[in-house]
Amino acid sequence: MGMPNVPDIKPDIDIDKEDVINLLLISVALEELGLAQIINVEGEKAQFALKAHCTNLDDLLTIDDKIDRILKDVIKKEILLQFKLDHIMDLIDKDKCKKKNRYE
Repeated sequence: MGMPNVPDIKPDIDIDKEDVINLLLISVALEELGLAQIINVEGEKAQFALKAHCTNLDDLLTIDDKIDRILKDVIKKEILLQFKLDHIMDLIDKDKCKKKNRYE
């Protein structure tokens, strides 16, 4: 079975290296905004749990454990984003070197 053919759609995308770098940087920034929102929500959960006087120690420890797991996942994602940003910076540096060598 072959790939379906959709008429009148041209998959040609014409972007240059600068556009690619900008799109990659935007993707990192959007991921960071999403992670910031997750961190904010987890902080609000902790505040709500502490303000609620009906919770006992076991409930607080359960909430703390859940928040801890989520924040560990956020940290893992931050590490991956740092790797991605490092690769983007390498692309930028290589592009600057190529442009510099062209003008010499």
